[in-house]
Amino acid sequence: MFNQTTAQELALLGFGNLHQMKGLLFFLFFLIYIATVTGNLLIIGLIATSSTLHSPMYFFICNLSLCEIIFTSNIVPNMLYVIWRELGTMTMYGCFFQFYVYCSSGSVECLLLTAMAFDRYQAICNPLRYSSVMHSSACNHLVLGAWLFGFTIMSIITLTLLSTQSCGSTVIDHIFCDLGPILELSIIDTHIIQSEALFIVITVGLFPFGFIIVSYGVIFWTILRIPSKLGRRKAFSTCSAHLVSVCTYFGTLFTIYLLPSTQRSVKVNKVLSLLYIVVTPLFNPIIYGLRNREMKTSFGLFFYKVGGCVNI
Repeated sequence: MFNQTTAQELALLGFGNLHQMKGLLFFLFFLIYIATVTGNLLIIGLIATSSTLHSPMYFFICNLSLCEIIFTSNIVPNMLYVIWRELGTMTMYGCFFQFYVYCSSGSVECLLLTAMAFDRYQAICNPLRYSSVMHSSACNHLVLGAWLFGFTIMSIITLTLLSTQSCGSTVIDHIFCDLGPILELSIIDTHIIQSEALFIVITVGLFPFGFIIVSYGVIFWTILRIPSKLGRRKAFSTCSAHLVSVCTYFGTLFTIYLLPSTQRSVKVNKVLSLLYIVVTPLFNPIIYGLRNREMKTSFGLFFYKVGGCVNI
């Protein structure tokens, strides 16, 4: 059983034998990781300290940034170690813990993006009742529910994995502990785990995505009915950043897990996973920092104050 071989170490192959490329890749991914964590921490700090950003939308963005930090910090540091050493090791429990946090934080992000779509729907399609619907208590419940549900539902498949029997292999040909490579270590029928994975994908992936699509269908219909061009542009600008974030996140996610992976090579799967893990979390501060007028204003005031303090 897996839980009887937890002292056994697993070998992560990563990208294999890099030699001359490992220094460049290590430095590149390290910079992206630092930029991701710094950018998301800056967003959290700005939202927490700026009174103009104390609204439901920015409350969701703040939690989204925290989720991105957990998501990328769970994998990237160990991945950098694997790149530098050209082979990484991890205990069985460590592998399952990484898988659990990876999937849980990804589930939370899906649910947070869904809550943000509901917020934009209320703001554009139901503006007169927006403050009564999206009050602080409702927002707290939505965010708390996303975190609790995301981390709870992923415990189901993780506990099932802990009870499966290993074939004795200790090699994972991937850059982190994902479900597919973990299942390759099992010698028993994995239909139960695959059924649980399908249920989770539908629950925290397809249903939220469908809700977002329907919400934006109604939003676009409402925007098109606004008589003035300026009004339509202003209404669309309030949801454009979230729409870009949704397309980026779900587009990458569905490409990796819903398209047949058997038609792709192992290297292509690794590259797609790398984009999802390393690059996608960096988009959050870029999208909401550069495309949002209020965030740009807060950034400007922050750096102005920092510059003033330095000059003093």
